[in-house]
Amino acid sequence: MRLTTLRLDGAEPGALVRPGGAVPLTALNDAFGTDWPGTVQELLERGRVEELRDWVAGQDAARLDGLVLPQEQLVYAPLYRRPRKIWGIGLNYVEHAADLSEKAPSTEPASFLKPDTAIIGPGDPIRIPPQSQRTTAEGELGVVIGRECKDVDEADAPSVVAGFTTIVDMTAEDILEKNPRYLTRSKSFDTFFSFGPELVTVDEVDDVDALEVATVHNGQVHRRNVVSNMTFRPWWLVAFHSRVMTLLPGDVISTGTPGAVHIRSGDTAGVQITGFRELINPVA
Repeated sequence: MRLTTLRLDGAEPGALVRPGGAVPLTALNDAFGTDWPGTVQELLERGRVEELRDWVAGQDAARLDGLVLPQEQLVYAPLYRRPRKIWGIGLNYVEHAADLSEKAPSTEPASFLKPDTAIIGPGDPIRIPPQSQRTTAEGELGVVIGRECKDVDEADAPSVVAGFTTIVDMTAEDILEKNPRYLTRSKSFDTFFSFGPELVTVDEVDDVDALEVATVHNGQVHRRNVVSNMTFRPWWLVAFHSRVMTLLPGDVISTGTPGAVHIRSGDTAGVQITGFRELINPVA
């Protein structure tokens, strides 16, 4: 199952992705007499993603598809706007660390937290802050937590994850280069976290380690790599961070980039992941 969030009539309703378009969750309730939460974040927080997936599997596909808003009419919002935590993982591919003339961590991940005020959605502009003369964009695979959890074993991590999404993460690289203690500030400017358009549930991904992640710049792939080449892979990251603090439904772990690209006004930046809808943002 795939979920998305739309911009529709001044609101941002959650929607079920279907062939050819999407069905707002409120439209499902009107047509079927159900009580699904109206947003993706509420669906996550109430622990009903798996219930919705199972319900959809039992419905008549033609009846569902009769409610579809056509793809050409869809305008996407961020997947949701208020995750309790956004964990970012730095230097998780050895090749990316080499780009920055840094040594990739080998025993523990270089993780950091980002604020939700950085969130934008597909097509929203990335604004380069006046404090930075060198801002980079990084395509990443995002892991979305589906259940409250603490001290999870790596083998059990898939059971607490709702799914995956596409992320473009930004860094004011010149600020970071001044002092590594400036990492949080360099990562936290408004518009520095593009998020969406789809949440792809775990059952839709046969082998997360086989996914190819690519940073895209002006329509061209800048750098690509496969998840299996991460130093710390997604299930391990979930387990590790659950031992630091309780993970909550809707928390996001952005798993690191195969390569960052310097962006300038007038550019576009994005991410492509095998089997996922592409995420692209213009740069202002």
